[in-house]
This record gives sequence, C-alpha cells and structure tokens, in this order.
Amino acid sequence: MNIDFNKSPDGLVPVVIQDVQTLEVLMLGYMNADAYNKTVEENIVTFYSRSKNRLWTKGETSSNFLHVKSLHLDCDNDTLLIKVSADGSTCHTGERSCFKTTYNSNFIFELESIISNRYMHPQESSYVNKLRNKGLNKIAQKVGEEAVETVIAALAQSETEMIDETSDLVFHLLVLLREKNLSLETIAKNLEQRHK
Repeated sequence: MNIDFNKSPDGLVPVVIQDVQTLEVLMLGYMNADAYNKTVEENIVTFYSRSKNRLWTKGETSSNFLHVKSLHLDCDNDTLLIKVSADGSTCHTGERSCFKTTYNSNFIFELESIISNRYMHPQESSYVNKLRNKGLNKIAQKVGEEAVETVIAALAQSETEMIDETSDLVFHLLVLLREKNLSLETIAKNLEQRHK
C-alpha cells in the first residue's frame, strides 16, 4: 500500500475504524509508518498515540483488541479505512463506538455473528443450540411458522405484534442460513446482481 505519510508534518495519517460485520464506525485514530507496519504484521490495530507520544496497540490494557479484517486506502493515499472485528467495546468509556451512536443500525449482521458463534461454541442453554440439535427440518419448519405468523400480524394485528413476528422470522431465517452455511453477504450479493 502506497500510503503518503509525508503529507502531514508529523508523519501521521488518519485511520477510520469500522466494524466489519455491522459497518458501524467505531473510532478514529492516527498511524505513522511504524504503527502501520506493526498493524499489518500482527493483524491487530496499532496507532500512534499523540498524547502518549508512542505506538499504542488498541486493547493493550483493556484486552479490547481490534482484529484487522481488511485495509483500504483512500484516493489521495493519505487516509486509511480499516475494517475490524472488535473484542468488546471500542471506546474507553465502555461504549461500542466512540461516536455514541444511539443504536446498532446493523444489528442483524451482529446477530448473524452471534448465531455463528453459537454454532462454533455450542452452549447447552442456547436456543440456537436447541434448534440446531433438532436438525434442518425443524429449523426450516420454524421459518415457515414465523412467516405465516408475520403475514397474520400484517393483516390483522398491531404494529407491535408485526414487529415482534418479523423479528422472529428474521432470527429463524438467520439460523436457517447458518445451518445451510450461507451468509447475509451471499444473499446481499445475489440481490445486488439481480438489481443490475
């Protein structure tokens, strides 16, 4: 990556950190060449701290590391976008994002990740685990049931009931997709292709 660290007198470039799953902007930091090289080498985000005047790996004291999933350089070669998987909250205040967004507008992607995690690390008390143990037929049946209940709510029930039934439908559909080893990304790409 041909990053122009010389555009700034202090040799720093701004770095936007974005959650790879939810696409939420988590924070803004700065890197010099050493911080960038360490980030690439370790696959964990390291900044140059202007207040500490040294390299600073996000999570070095909190263990809330930012795991690099992809790096993108802007058109002027002087700003980085890093998509990450975050271990816990990103902001030092304990918030998910330093920008204090009021809700996670892409929680469906986060829920997909939670369901996947339940598949990889089954928990006996988990509803996902109970569904998975019943097999594909039961999971597909639940999607059908929730779809019917969503239609009924749309035609004859309150807005709250419609929201609840739609939420149930989306949740069970995500479990079905995971059972079939498909992702929302695959569905989104297919929809994008159809749109063209």
